[in-house]
Parts: sequence; C-alpha cells; structure tokens
Amino acid sequence: MNVSCMLQRLSIKRPIAVASFLLLSALTSSTALAQSISLPNSILPEDQEGGDQQEQVDDTPRADWRSGTYGPVAMETADPDTLPPFGANLFTGGFRGAMGDGLNAGYQVKPGDQITVRAWGAFEFDRILPVDAQGNIFIPGSGPLYIEGQNSQQVDNSVRGAITSVYPENVEVYTNIQGVQPVAVFVTGYVENPGRYAGTPNDSLLYFLDQSGGIDQDLGSYRQIRVVRDDQTVATVDLYDFLINGSIPRPQFQDGDTIVVEERGPAIAVGGDVHREHRYELMGNQLSGAELINLARLKSGVSHVLLRGNREEGPIAQYFPIELFYGQTIRSGDEVLFSADQRSETIVVEIEGSYYGPSRYALPRDARLSELLDAIPVPENMTAVESISLQRESVREQQQQSMEDSLRRLETTYLGAESSTNEEAQIRVQEAELIQNFIERARELEPSGRLVVAYNDRISDIRLQDGDIVTIPEISDSMLISGEILVPQAAVYRPGMNVIDYIEGAGGFTERADEDHILVVRQNGAVENARDVNLRPGDEILVMPAAPTHNLQLASTLTQILFQIAVATRVAVDL
Repeated sequence: MNVSCMLQRLSIKRPIAVASFLLLSALTSSTALAQSISLPNSILPEDQEGGDQQEQVDDTPRADWRSGTYGPVAMETADPDTLPPFGANLFTGGFRGAMGDGLNAGYQVKPGDQITVRAWGAFEFDRILPVDAQGNIFIPGSGPLYIEGQNSQQVDNSVRGAITSVYPENVEVYTNIQGVQPVAVFVTGYVENPGRYAGTPNDSLLYFLDQSGGIDQDLGSYRQIRVVRDDQTVATVDLYDFLINGSIPRPQFQDGDTIVVEERGPAIAVGGDVHREHRYELMGNQLSGAELINLARLKSGVSHVLLRGNREEGPIAQYFPIELFYGQTIRSGDEVLFSADQRSETIVVEIEGSYYGPSRYALPRDARLSELLDAIPVPENMTAVESISLQRESVREQQQQSMEDSLRRLETTYLGAESSTNEEAQIRVQEAELIQNFIERARELEPSGRLVVAYNDRISDIRLQDGDIVTIPEISDSMLISGEILVPQAAVYRPGMNVIDYIEGAGGFTERADEDHILVVRQNGAVENARDVNLRPGDEILVMPAAPTHNLQLASTLTQILFQIAVATRVAVDL
C-alpha cells in the first residue's frame, strides 16, 4: 500500500499525482514553459480548503551561486594584489636539494673540465686530461686538440679523429667527461634573498632561484626572468610554460652569470569555480579569454564567466556563456569569475523510515510532497503516515543562526553587566561562569532542520527542495523519557497513563528539574507543552532543567533559550 492510500483512510485531501512522474525519462522531456516569478500572497492547498491556517514556511531555494544551480550574486570586486600569484607554491618542491652533476648529453665542455681518454691496440693510452684556458687538451703524439664548447659526442669524435690520424689501424678509443668546474651565479631582482649561489653549469634556473628563497610573491614576475652574461641577455624564461606544460629553457651557466627576476607585470584576478583562486600575470596589458582558460584550472561543469573591470568608457560587468568568453579581451586589473551556472531541472530527495523501494528519488524541480508520497509504497499497519516529517538544510541553517543570535544576546546582556557592590559583583561572577558553561555546551549542539508538515492528521503539500530528507516513521509502541529525570529510559506505551506516570516510573525528577516545564516531542517533530497534549505511542517526554539563578530576568532568558534549543535539537541542555 502506498502513502496516498493510507492518507485517504485518514481523510486527508490532496491532489493525486501519477507515480510515473518520478521516472528519469520525464526529466529528459522538453523544458516547461516559463512563468513570472511574481507570486501572489497565497496559502498552502490545505488552507484553501477552509482548514486552520498554519504559519507560512519560507521554502524558497537556497541561492548559493557556487553550488552550480543558481547564478552569481553581488560581491565586492577582488583586488589582484590580495590573491596569491599563479605559481606561488612552485618553490616548495625542494629544487635546492637536488644539485645536478652537469654530465648530461648536451653539456658543453669549458676550460677546467676533465676528460678521460683511453686508447688500446696499436696505441696504448689511459689518462685524465684537463681542458686548459685555451679550450684544448693535449694528446701525446697528436698535440693540442681544441674541444671547448663541444658536447660529449663531439668530444669523442674529435679525440677519435686525432688519434686515428696518427694511428689509422687497429686502435680503439674511449672518452668520457669526468668532471666539471663548479660555478657561482648571482641571483637578483625581485627575489626573497638576493645573493651569489654555487652550483654546476647545467643546474636548472629553478635550482638557483630556490636557493635565493624563491620569487617575491608581491613584487616579482614569474614571466620575465633573464639570464645575463657579460651585460648580454642569453636567455629569457617564462615560468608559466613550466607550470602548465613542464617546459623550461636550460641555459648552461657560467661562473659570474646573473639571474634577474623582473618586477611583476600587469595582473588579473581569477576566482569562482576554479580549483585555486590566483592572480595571473599578463604578458603585455591584455590576453584573450581562450588564453586565460588555458592558464586557469576550471572545475567541471563551468558554463558562464563574469568579467568585471574598468574601461575608458567606465566600469563594466559582463556575463558570458563559456563558449563566447573565448574571444573576449581581458585587461590589466580585471576580475574574472567562473561559475557552473546551468540551472538544473531536477532535485534529489531522500526517504528514510518505513517504506519500500529506493531511498533517493530524482524529481522535477517543482515537485511537491504529495506527488512524492503518492509514489512510495509502505508496509500496511506498520507505518505512522500521520507523523511524516521533513529535514531541510535551509531550516537547519535558520535554526543554527537563531540559536547563535540568542546565545550572543545572552553574552552581551549578562557577561558585560557592571556591579555596584562587592556582593553583587560576586553574584555576577557566579552567573557569568554559569552562562559561559551553558553557552559552550549549547554551541556544540547541531539543529536537526526538522520541518513539521503533519498537523491534525493533515499533511502540508509543500514544494520540495534539493537535499530534503522525508521521514516516514514506523508505528511505535514505546515512549522515551529523557531530560532531568533520575533514570532516562524507554518505556512501553500504556493507554491511560499520563506524563507524570511515566516520569515516576523512570525514578522521578532530578533536583535540577523544572517541574512546570515539561515538553512532549511528537514523532512528526512537533514540540508541545505536556499540559496540553494527549500522549501517543512514539512520543518523547522531555523534562527541562530549571535555571539555577535567583535573577528572574536571567532565569526567564535562559528558559526561553532552553526551549528554543529543545525544539531545534530535541535535547535538554544541562545547566
């Protein structure tokens, strides 16, 4: 039997929906006709039938543009100078801890290097030959051989040619660049610690930059780094190529070279649905949208871009689909916000409790509670359909904020109050300690976000929201007694017993109990005063604590907050 049939037994009037609307195939149909967002001041369907009007519930969607469901909201323009530069984490990778040996295939020989030369057969020779100041090595029988600037393969060919020119037959030759002279390179410009640092000729530029502490994140450029030799620029490095593609120029350093990090160029701020919000440096004063997308690491689902900045004609704020953004021009000082802004036509609602079938349903965005319940089968004679309730994230956030506001007012009102006498000051100290302990415990509690939709055997046909959890409770035979009683326990429901009977069966009240304030929490989430209700199976009796203070105003305030917390969390906070 489904929930609808059981509700009909309870004479609950609601529109009947077709269960098949839950099928995902309906979600792929054509988009529904749009209508005005302007809404009349209306009441829920049950209220239109002449029933008792209930307090209206704000069930408007949660408009968080970062969720990928709703468009961007107004926010202050980001200052590029407040964001970390793209590549800020580059010099945490330990480049300085990995000095190279300089002996790769492309290394070019220079004076001071050592070359191992071995020959056997018609000519026997095995020596380590230094490269002199003129760039030569001396081979007995062949004379000086100029090899400066040659790589290992070229050195081998040159030595082999020199020896075989004298001993043309039956000679084998082997060469190896055995060692290189260390170099000292100056690192200056906008780096953390300018200075002179040691390395090998073939060490990476990153090795020397890392030794200097890396690029100054506020002033240094990641895109304009020069290697200067004898007042001439021999290489220009753009670290964005390394960060994105892994490519970097590998100049061979010489003793006395200088690495100069230029001042940071114009920049733009990039945020929104990106993996990391960064400041991106421009080469020149502008770049295209396609170039920026290649630099930024976007999250999946990004569909739109908000571009804000200043132009000669004044400030601009333009919102583009991602495919149109590629051709746009971004200029220095602009802010670019990427967003996943495709409005979803479906919501996902979860079911818990006593029911058959799946626990999650994908529904149209305008689905109502009655339509969902009509499609859910439940165990007959085992389900308390009259006690259906709903948990909603927006309600939980409102409860959390309301609790926090109440606790903050409590702090402001009583913790800062002045005392006119010593006796009053001592009382204030005791009250302050009580309040502080109470606030600390209260702030640890999490509101349930429970929305009461069942009342007097009727269910409000509210519109569902994404993330709602609908609770269909099972019929219970027990009563839960908790709060300020001696032995909190669950007891079997017995017709004819009242609240005091159950409390006495649990050992009676504690010394801290407020016997005039006892709550009954229904299965549907409603909280009522015990004096005004008839107990039902599944109810929870909650005995509230009395405020331990003679200050009537403080006691009244604490009692109000205790009731607020009990409604939101179903917990009686111990004072």
